[in-house]
Amino acid sequence: MENSWRIPANRSAEPNSLAVRVDFDDRAELLATNPDVYYVTDHYVGYSAVLVRLSCVNPDVLRDLLGMAYKFVTRKPAPRSPARKRGK
Repeated sequence: MENSWRIPANRSAEPNSLAVRVDFDDRAELLATNPDVYYVTDHYVGYSAVLVRLSCVNPDVLRDLLGMAYKFVTRKPAPRSPARKRGK
């Protein structure tokens, strides 16, 4: 199972940040609603993750975000249609 969060390995992330796995739609919403807490550097644009400034995030909000991330990485993929299964 993939991790739902990690300490960012890329140097483009600010110190004391956390990389949290979320889908792109959720990331866009987080960035739009609270850019002081959430951000993305050029390195992370193509990844389904958002960077979180730990000094700016409320512990309750972080708990909810980690719950969202866990659900994101453990969700089951959508079933494939019968035509795609046969390679059509």
